[in-house]
Amino acid sequence: MGSSGRPRSSAWLVVSAAVLACAGQNAMAAEARQESAGTLADGSEAQAITLKAANGVSARVLSYGATLQSLMVPGRTGKAADILLGYDDVQSYEKRPNYFGVTVGRYANRIAGGTFTFDGKAYQLPLNDKTNSLHGGFKGFDKQNWKVDSVKSGPVASVTFSHVSPDGDQGYPGTLTTRVTYSLDEKGNLGITFEAETDKPTVVNMTNHALFNMAGEGSPLGAMGQRLTIPASTYTPVDARLIPTGELRKVAGTVFDFRKGRRIADGLRDGTDEQIRFGRGYDHNFALDKGLTAAPQLAARLVDPASGRMLEVLTTEPGVQFYTGNFLDGTLAGKGGHLYRMGDGIALEPQKFPDAPNQPGFLSARVDPGKPYRHVMIFRVGMAPKAR
Repeated sequence: MGSSGRPRSSAWLVVSAAVLACAGQNAMAAEARQESAGTLADGSEAQAITLKAANGVSARVLSYGATLQSLMVPGRTGKAADILLGYDDVQSYEKRPNYFGVTVGRYANRIAGGTFTFDGKAYQLPLNDKTNSLHGGFKGFDKQNWKVDSVKSGPVASVTFSHVSPDGDQGYPGTLTTRVTYSLDEKGNLGITFEAETDKPTVVNMTNHALFNMAGEGSPLGAMGQRLTIPASTYTPVDARLIPTGELRKVAGTVFDFRKGRRIADGLRDGTDEQIRFGRGYDHNFALDKGLTAAPQLAARLVDPASGRMLEVLTTEPGVQFYTGNFLDGTLAGKGGHLYRMGDGIALEPQKFPDAPNQPGFLSARVDPGKPYRHVMIFRVGMAPKAR
């Protein structure tokens, strides 16, 4: 996959907020409701927006971090469960940050040494991940109280947030004007659209960092017995710092082969694979077979056999980071006081590849003035077909 790759179109899939808005005229409308989420440490007020579809799916989004706080999904019996790890109150997201459901940027994932050279100039970013810069630095987009621009009900319920990141913010060049739109249709498709414009050449890689457990967050068996599909023939192996080596390695014959779907647990403890040892589990970017596309296509499918709940992640981006919560060690109390441990939830983060600014063989993350950045992803929830 070279840096000059162009998006390839797709015909069969559900597409972003624009297509979500084309729901049938007889469909029931989705609802959006805004309320205060409480006061932050600086005295500002955070907002909470609840988007609710007619089929029982609902999402709660916080202005702090443009965070997806909860996603309620009915199971086979009709009982809804919150499938997202996280906190019950906004103050915990601020005081005990752990990227649960947040918008990450300017650059999601790791940049080696926290440095890159751009148009002949070297830039130094914060080293908030030992020797690397992670998810935008010490005060990335996840730690900003975003402005609520609009809240709408209708065939598609939506909320749009905006934030301006000044030139030099966390070491990145250019003033970056960003928007994140969450949109929920009456079928329960939750679209997330990331947009950014810059006044100087810069790098941008935005995504959502939700951790999923389709059995419901806090379920005692965790998420490792759930079945995961990732349509990727290759992945980007990492070194001991979790930085990609630049190689695209075939998944065939390894514990990284999820093309036909299998239980997450089956490869999680395979210490014979050096990559599992480096990641302390799965913490790797998969190079999706679809590549960069003009409209969202399937990046991952996650199914809980017991409840029947299914999640499909669709994206326009060329990669998806699969992470098994390896740094959760049981010391963190989340929703309902649940102590989260490794394997209690997984992240499926659509993105450009990690460390792309330092990897000439990866698709470029460059954004120039007059050429806005746009990433569209969809969390499509429903019931898995019954096995025959």
